[in-house]
Amino acid sequence: MITLADKKQALDAALRELGSVLIAYSGGVDSAYLAWHASRLPDLRMLAVLADSPSLARSQFDDAIRFAKRHNIPLEIIATDEMENPDYVKNDARRCFHCKSELFTRMEETLVRLGFRNLAYGMNLDDRADFRPGQQAARDHVVVAPLVNAGLTKADIRALAREAGLQVWDKPASACLSSRIAYGNPVTRETLLRIEQAETYLRERGFRQFRVRDHAGLARVEIAADEMGDALSPAFVRELAAALQHLGFTYVTLDCAGYRSGSLNAEISHAPRLP
Repeated sequence: MITLADKKQALDAALRELGSVLIAYSGGVDSAYLAWHASRLPDLRMLAVLADSPSLARSQFDDAIRFAKRHNIPLEIIATDEMENPDYVKNDARRCFHCKSELFTRMEETLVRLGFRNLAYGMNLDDRADFRPGQQAARDHVVVAPLVNAGLTKADIRALAREAGLQVWDKPASACLSSRIAYGNPVTRETLLRIEQAETYLRERGFRQFRVRDHAGLARVEIAADEMGDALSPAFVRELAAALQHLGFTYVTLDCAGYRSGSLNAEISHAPRLP
Protein backbone atom coordinates (compact mmCIF):
# COMPACT_ATOMS: atom_id res chain seq x y z
CA MET A 1 0.00 0.00 0.00
CA ILE A 2 1.33 3.42 -0.98
CA THR A 3 1.44 5.73 2.04
CA LEU A 4 1.45 9.50 2.27
CA ALA A 5 5.11 9.30 3.25
CA ASP A 6 5.82 7.34 0.05
CA LYS A 7 4.10 10.03 -2.01
CA LYS A 8 6.09 12.73 -0.26
CA GLN A 9 9.31 10.93 -1.16
CA ALA A 10 8.09 10.60 -4.74
CA LEU A 11 7.50 14.36 -4.82
CA ASP A 12 11.06 14.92 -3.59
CA ALA A 13 12.37 12.72 -6.39
CA ALA A 14 10.20 14.38 -9.06
CA LEU A 15 11.40 17.84 -8.04
CA ARG A 16 15.07 16.94 -7.69
CA GLU A 17 15.00 15.43 -11.16
CA LEU A 18 14.10 18.87 -12.55
CA GLY A 19 17.28 20.50 -11.28
CA SER A 20 15.84 24.00 -11.59
CA VAL A 21 12.20 25.01 -11.90
CA LEU A 22 9.82 27.95 -12.03
CA ILE A 23 6.57 27.11 -10.24
CA ALA A 24 3.29 28.78 -11.19
CA TYR A 25 2.05 30.05 -7.84
CA SER A 26 -1.33 31.50 -6.89
CA GLY A 27 -1.36 31.05 -3.11
CA GLY A 28 -3.94 28.26 -3.17
CA VAL A 29 -3.16 25.14 -1.16
CA ASP A 30 -1.81 23.14 -4.12
CA SER A 31 0.63 25.69 -5.53
CA ALA A 32 1.51 26.96 -2.04
CA TYR A 33 2.42 23.51 -0.80
CA LEU A 34 4.35 22.72 -3.98
CA ALA A 35 6.33 25.96 -3.77
CA TRP A 36 6.98 25.50 -0.05
CA HIS A 37 8.08 21.89 -0.46
CA ALA A 38 10.35 22.73 -3.40
CA SER A 39 11.94 25.61 -1.50
CA ARG A 40 12.98 23.16 1.24
CA LEU A 41 15.06 20.97 -1.08
CA PRO A 42 18.67 22.17 -0.83
CA ASP A 43 19.73 20.67 -4.18
CA LEU A 44 16.91 22.27 -6.18
CA ARG A 45 16.96 25.75 -7.67
CA MET A 46 13.39 27.05 -7.61
CA LEU A 47 11.40 30.22 -7.97
CA ALA A 48 7.68 30.73 -7.39
CA VAL A 49 6.04 32.91 -10.06
CA LEU A 50 2.91 34.87 -9.18
CA ALA A 51 0.86 36.44 -11.97
CA ASP A 52 -0.45 39.93 -11.30
CA SER A 53 -3.70 39.50 -13.22
CA PRO A 54 -7.08 41.31 -13.02
CA SER A 55 -8.68 37.89 -12.57
CA LEU A 56 -6.82 37.26 -9.31
CA ALA A 57 -8.62 38.84 -6.37
CA ARG A 58 -6.45 41.35 -4.53
CA SER A 59 -7.01 39.53 -1.25
CA GLN A 60 -5.67 36.32 -2.83
CA PHE A 61 -2.76 38.20 -4.38
CA ASP A 62 -1.83 39.74 -1.04
CA ASP A 63 -2.22 36.40 0.79
CA ALA A 64 0.10 34.73 -1.71
CA ILE A 65 2.80 37.34 -1.15
CA ARG A 66 2.47 37.09 2.63
CA PHE A 67 2.73 33.30 2.54
CA ALA A 68 5.87 33.41 0.41
CA LYS A 69 7.50 36.00 2.66
CA ARG A 70 6.56 34.14 5.83
CA HIS A 71 8.17 30.94 4.57
CA ASN A 72 11.11 32.50 2.72
CA ILE A 73 9.98 31.17 -0.64
CA PRO A 74 11.77 32.90 -3.54
CA LEU A 75 9.12 34.83 -5.44
CA GLU A 76 8.88 36.66 -8.75
CA ILE A 77 5.77 38.68 -9.67
CA ILE A 78 5.00 38.98 -13.37
CA ALA A 79 2.29 40.83 -15.28
CA THR A 80 0.05 38.91 -17.66
CA ASP A 81 -1.94 40.41 -20.53
CA GLU A 82 -4.77 37.94 -21.11
CA MET A 83 -7.25 40.84 -21.11
CA GLU A 84 -5.69 41.99 -24.41
CA ASN A 85 -6.57 38.67 -26.07
CA PRO A 86 -10.05 38.74 -27.71
CA ASP A 87 -10.24 34.93 -27.48
CA TYR A 88 -9.93 35.20 -23.71
CA VAL A 89 -12.31 38.14 -23.36
CA LYS A 90 -15.10 36.46 -25.32
CA ASN A 91 -15.24 33.84 -22.56
CA ASP A 92 -16.09 30.62 -24.32
CA ALA A 93 -15.29 27.15 -23.00
CA ARG A 94 -11.60 27.63 -23.86
CA ARG A 95 -11.10 30.77 -21.77
CA CYS A 96 -8.92 28.89 -19.28
CA PHE A 97 -6.73 27.63 -22.11
CA HIS A 98 -6.00 31.18 -23.27
CA CYS A 99 -5.35 32.34 -19.71
CA LYS A 100 -2.89 29.56 -18.97
CA SER A 101 -1.21 29.97 -22.36
CA GLU A 102 -0.54 33.61 -21.50
CA LEU A 103 0.79 32.68 -18.06
CA PHE A 104 3.10 29.97 -19.36
CA THR A 105 4.35 32.18 -22.20
CA ARG A 106 5.34 34.85 -19.68
CA MET A 107 6.93 32.19 -17.46
CA GLU A 108 8.94 30.91 -20.42
CA GLU A 109 10.30 34.42 -20.90
CA THR A 110 11.26 34.51 -17.23
CA LEU A 111 12.82 31.05 -17.51
CA VAL A 112 15.09 32.21 -20.33
CA ARG A 113 15.92 35.50 -18.61
CA LEU A 114 16.91 33.85 -15.32
CA GLY A 115 18.45 30.67 -16.67
CA PHE A 116 16.00 28.06 -15.34
CA ARG A 117 15.35 24.75 -17.08
CA ASN A 118 11.76 23.72 -16.29
CA LEU A 119 8.24 25.00 -15.63
CA ALA A 120 5.84 23.39 -13.16
CA TYR A 121 2.34 24.00 -11.85
CA GLY A 122 0.16 22.80 -8.99
CA MET A 123 -2.21 20.41 -10.74
CA ASN A 124 -3.15 17.51 -8.47
CA LEU A 125 -4.43 14.03 -9.29
CA ASP A 126 -8.09 14.96 -8.75
CA ASP A 127 -7.88 17.82 -11.27
CA ARG A 128 -7.54 15.33 -14.12
CA ALA A 129 -11.20 14.32 -13.72
CA ASP A 130 -12.54 17.84 -14.32
CA PHE A 131 -12.95 19.90 -17.49
CA ARG A 132 -9.88 22.13 -17.37
CA PRO A 133 -8.63 23.41 -20.74
CA GLY A 134 -5.64 24.95 -18.97
CA GLN A 135 -4.18 21.45 -18.78
CA GLN A 136 -3.88 21.46 -22.57
CA ALA A 137 -1.98 24.74 -22.37
CA ALA A 138 0.38 23.12 -19.87
CA ARG A 139 1.02 20.25 -22.27
CA ASP A 140 1.62 22.68 -25.14
CA HIS A 141 4.23 24.52 -23.07
CA VAL A 142 5.74 21.35 -21.56
CA VAL A 143 4.83 22.35 -18.00
CA VAL A 144 5.25 19.47 -15.57
CA ALA A 145 2.90 18.56 -12.72
CA PRO A 146 5.03 17.17 -9.86
CA LEU A 147 2.01 16.65 -7.56
CA VAL A 148 0.40 14.41 -10.17
CA ASN A 149 3.66 12.57 -10.80
CA ALA A 150 3.84 11.85 -7.06
CA GLY A 151 0.24 10.56 -7.04
CA LEU A 152 -1.01 13.29 -4.70
CA THR A 153 -4.74 14.01 -4.41
CA LYS A 154 -6.25 17.20 -3.01
CA ALA A 155 -6.84 15.46 0.33
CA ASP A 156 -3.20 14.28 0.38
CA ILE A 157 -1.94 17.81 -0.21
CA ARG A 158 -4.11 19.23 2.55
CA ALA A 159 -2.86 16.52 4.90
CA LEU A 160 0.78 17.23 4.05
CA ALA A 161 0.27 20.98 4.41
CA ARG A 162 -1.35 20.46 7.80
CA GLU A 163 1.47 18.15 8.86
CA ALA A 164 3.94 20.88 7.87
CA GLY A 165 2.04 23.49 9.90
CA LEU A 166 1.13 25.58 6.86
CA GLN A 167 -1.84 27.86 7.47
CA VAL A 168 -3.16 27.23 3.96
CA TRP A 169 -3.93 23.58 4.67
CA ASP A 170 -7.68 24.22 5.01
CA LYS A 171 -7.90 27.25 2.74
CA PRO A 172 -11.10 27.08 0.66
CA ALA A 173 -10.62 26.43 -3.04
CA SER A 174 -10.67 29.65 -5.03
CA ALA A 175 -10.44 29.65 -8.81
CA CYS A 176 -9.84 32.88 -10.71
CA LEU A 177 -12.54 35.56 -10.79
CA SER A 178 -13.15 34.99 -14.51
CA SER A 179 -14.43 31.51 -13.70
CA ARG A 180 -17.46 33.18 -12.06
CA ILE A 181 -18.64 34.71 -15.35
CA ALA A 182 -21.15 32.65 -17.32
CA TYR A 183 -19.79 31.41 -20.63
CA GLY A 184 -20.55 33.72 -23.53
CA ASN A 185 -20.59 36.87 -21.41
CA PRO A 186 -17.39 38.87 -21.94
CA VAL A 187 -14.72 39.19 -19.29
CA THR A 188 -14.33 42.85 -18.39
CA ARG A 189 -12.44 44.58 -15.62
CA GLU A 190 -15.72 46.05 -14.37
CA THR A 191 -17.33 42.61 -14.07
CA LEU A 192 -14.28 41.16 -12.32
CA LEU A 193 -14.29 44.03 -9.82
CA ARG A 194 -18.03 43.61 -9.17
CA ILE A 195 -17.55 39.90 -8.44
CA GLU A 196 -14.52 40.53 -6.24
CA GLN A 197 -16.38 43.14 -4.18
CA ALA A 198 -19.39 40.85 -3.80
CA GLU A 199 -17.23 37.98 -2.58
CA THR A 200 -15.37 40.30 -0.23
CA TYR A 201 -18.74 41.25 1.27
CA LEU A 202 -19.61 37.58 1.87
CA ARG A 203 -16.21 36.88 3.37
CA GLU A 204 -16.57 39.82 5.74
CA ARG A 205 -19.98 38.45 6.77
CA GLY A 206 -18.20 35.30 7.97
CA PHE A 207 -18.81 32.85 5.12
CA ARG A 208 -15.91 30.59 4.09
CA GLN A 209 -16.91 28.58 1.03
CA PHE A 210 -18.96 30.38 -1.59
CA ARG A 211 -19.05 31.78 -5.11
CA VAL A 212 -20.79 34.73 -6.74
CA ARG A 213 -21.58 33.68 -10.31
CA ASP A 214 -22.25 36.53 -12.73
CA HIS A 215 -24.91 35.86 -15.38
CA ALA A 216 -24.94 39.12 -17.34
CA GLY A 217 -25.75 41.19 -14.27
CA LEU A 218 -27.66 38.54 -12.34
CA ALA A 219 -25.72 37.40 -9.26
CA ARG A 220 -26.19 33.69 -8.51
CA VAL A 221 -24.78 33.22 -5.01
CA GLU A 222 -23.61 29.73 -4.04
CA ILE A 223 -22.93 29.03 -0.37
CA ALA A 224 -21.66 25.75 1.09
CA ALA A 225 -24.36 23.44 2.49
CA ASP A 226 -23.02 23.60 6.05
CA GLU A 227 -23.22 27.41 5.95
CA MET A 228 -26.53 27.69 4.13
CA GLY A 229 -28.55 28.04 7.33
CA ASP A 230 -26.85 31.34 8.08
CA ALA A 231 -27.75 32.61 4.62
CA LEU A 232 -31.45 31.78 4.67
CA SER A 233 -32.67 34.23 7.26
CA PRO A 234 -35.06 36.83 5.77
CA ALA A 235 -32.96 39.63 7.21
CA PHE A 236 -29.74 38.41 5.58
CA VAL A 237 -31.43 37.74 2.23
CA ARG A 238 -32.64 41.34 2.14
CA GLU A 239 -29.20 42.60 3.16
CA LEU A 240 -27.50 40.45 0.52
CA ALA A 241 -29.76 41.74 -2.25
CA ALA A 242 -29.21 45.35 -1.25
CA ALA A 243 -25.44 44.97 -0.94
CA LEU A 244 -24.96 43.27 -4.31
CA GLN A 245 -27.36 45.58 -6.13
CA HIS A 246 -25.37 48.48 -4.74
CA LEU A 247 -22.30 46.94 -6.44
CA GLY A 248 -24.06 46.93 -9.80
CA PHE A 249 -25.93 43.63 -10.02
CA THR A 250 -29.47 44.01 -11.34
CA TYR A 251 -30.83 40.83 -9.74
CA VAL A 252 -29.56 38.72 -6.84
CA THR A 253 -30.41 35.03 -6.36
CA LEU A 254 -29.37 32.46 -3.76
CA ASP A 255 -28.70 29.09 -5.41
CA CYS A 256 -30.64 26.39 -3.56
CA ALA A 257 -28.12 23.73 -4.65
CA GLY A 258 -25.38 25.50 -2.71
CA TYR A 259 -21.70 25.80 -3.50
CA ARG A 260 -20.11 23.36 -5.96
CA SER A 261 -16.87 23.74 -7.84
CA GLY A 262 -17.15 24.45 -11.55
CA SER A 263 -20.94 24.76 -11.59
CA LEU A 264 -20.83 26.89 -14.74
CA ASN A 265 -19.51 23.85 -16.60
CA ALA A 266 -23.09 22.54 -16.49
CA GLU A 267 -23.65 24.90 -19.42
CA ILE A 268 -21.08 22.92 -21.42
CA SER A 269 -21.87 19.44 -20.11
CA HIS A 270 -21.05 18.10 -23.55
CA ALA A 271 -17.45 19.22 -23.16
CA PRO A 272 -15.00 16.31 -23.49
CA ARG A 273 -12.89 15.31 -20.52
CA LEU A 274 -9.19 15.78 -21.01
CA PRO A 275 -7.04 12.64 -21.07
